[in-house]
Amino acid sequence: MFSWPTNMKMITKTQIIDSLNNLPENLTIDQVIDHLVVVEKIQKGLKDSASGRVYDKEQAKKKLKKWLK
Repeated sequence: MFSWPTNMKMITKTQIIDSLNNLPENLTIDQVIDHLVVVEKIQKGLKDSASGRVYDKEQAKKKLKKWLK
């Protein structure tokens, strides 16, 4: 029997339906998937922020400097 990996990030069916109801009537499966990925990333960011898992301005600059080399 299939079971979802426990480390997967989940959103509720209600959140998916609500999100899809705000999209245009005609769109591709790829657009739906892209939209749901964005919704999940936003939710993760909000949870991280609420939990204090954020960078201050100087930490962000330092991290970006490494990435942009």
